[in-house]
Order: sequence, then structure tokens, then C-alpha cells
Amino acid sequence: MELRLLRYAVTVADEGSVSAAARRLHMTQPTLSRQLRELERQMDTVLFARDGRTLVPTAAGTALVDRARRVLAEAGRLREDVDAAAQGRTGRLTVTFSGSGINGPLGAALGRLHTDLPDLDLRLVESFDDHAMSQGVLDGRYDLAVQRLPLASGELTATAWWSEPLSVFLPAAHPLAQGLARQPADLTVLDEIPLVLWPRDVSPRSYDEIIALCHRAGVSPRVAAEGRTVQTLLALVAAGFGAAILTDSHRTLRRTGVTPRLLNHTSSTLYLTHRTDNANPSLGRLLDALTLKPG
Repeated sequence: MELRLLRYAVTVADEGSVSAAARRLHMTQPTLSRQLRELERQMDTVLFARDGRTLVPTAAGTALVDRARRVLAEAGRLREDVDAAAQGRTGRLTVTFSGSGINGPLGAALGRLHTDLPDLDLRLVESFDDHAMSQGVLDGRYDLAVQRLPLASGELTATAWWSEPLSVFLPAAHPLAQGLARQPADLTVLDEIPLVLWPRDVSPRSYDEIIALCHRAGVSPRVAAEGRTVQTLLALVAAGFGAAILTDSHRTLRRTGVTPRLLNHTSSTLYLTHRTDNANPSLGRLLDALTLKPG
């Protein structure tokens, strides 16, 4: 049975006449009368009877009109659900990101998406492994990876998105953290204090990046301790084990006992990585939010 026939029956019941219902439906009266007869033929019963000058539903007509109202309301909700999914306002979006990324504009963009699209199932997965992040995008576990070293693959689109300088996070009592020494530093300061690093098996990209910086400065790195989370690294710094090299946005954590100093002529870039054929409309909404003002 077509929904339009149910809508015609409900409108006639509401208006009490075929002529008034036809005007509301922007139809001619003869056309609407034929549609009602077709509905009665399909139901094999009389649905409307005349009571004076008013057309009223019969018992069968009342049953049909009551159910038709519910069916039409559900059909309207179905259309709303379909439209919401097509526009990316509902559904699921899974984003994996490096730990440092959430401290910059990524956090604000995800927050806006969460506020603007409360019905979207937004899932966030922190990761330290660039290879696993890209691989998760390739196999469909993640819609987007916000990462520093995406895999090279013809199935992936990786867009350089946001760059920020690196800083050396020092024990607050260390001479390098005092007075004028808190101004931006050259890489050679890395020869003046041992380092607190990620284990390479946890974050190979970050580990290699830091070792390469030391070599660039002609410094032989001294590793005093390792930590598997940012909180652990900064706690070790505060305890005086050494200095941690992190993206500058980590200063927003304001760890007691730790003083950050910018490192001159350094930067680290985040990439937005997704499958080129990903048709999730929610991904498009997030990419628009991220690329609108990425700095």
C-alpha cells in the first residue's frame, strides 16, 4: 500500500470532506475521490460514510486512519534519520590520534564536533604507533588518523595539517630553566642534561626524531630514564631525572616542577590520514572543521 493513499485518508478524516481535503492536498476533487475508492478497493471495505454534510470514517475507516497516522509519523522519522545519516549528523566516526595531537587544535575541533553533532557516535583512540594507526585506517577500523608519519599507500590520502615547534621540558630547578635561560634554546643545550625518552618500541617515530635532533646538534644523547606516557615523562622530569623533548603544545599541561623552553629551528608535523575511498559523511564534516582553521 502506498503511503500517499494513507495520507489522503487521514486528510479527509481531518477535513470532513473530499473538497476541503483536496484543497489542502492541492488536488482536484475528482482525483481525490478516485484515490479514496482505490483505497477502499484495496481494503475491500467502506472507509467513509456521510453524516449530514460531513464525511466521517466508518469503524473500519477509523481503524485505518488511526494506524495510518502512526505509519506516516514513523515514515517521517525514517526520512529524518536517513537525512541525518546522509549529512553526517549521525552514524559512527572513529578517530585515532597521537597523544600530543590532542593538546593542539585537534582537541578543539573534536569538541566542536561533539557539541554540534550530539547524535554522532564519535569514538576516539589514542595511539603511539604510527604504523598501527595507518594500518587501522587501511583496514577500516579508523576513519581518520591524526599522526606524524603516515604510511605511503595508494589507498591513503595523507595531508600535512599542523606543525608546531618542539620544546625541551626541564626540571624547574635546573640551571637551564632559570631566568633569562628560559628563552628559546639552541639544540646544543641537549648536551647539558640527560634525557627522558619514550621507549623506542612504544613510539619509534618520536624516539627516532629526538635522537636525530641530538645528532644534528653534534650531541651524543644520554638517556637517564624512559616513560610510556606523557604523564610519566613529565613526572620523571619533575623528579630531576633529566629533560624530555615534546611538542610545545604539551606546555598546556602545566606540570608542577617542570619548565618548558622552545628549541630553535625545530618542528613536528601532524598529518590527516584517511582512506581515499572513505565515503563516511561524518568524516567530511570533521575534515572541514579541521582544515577550516588548522593553526
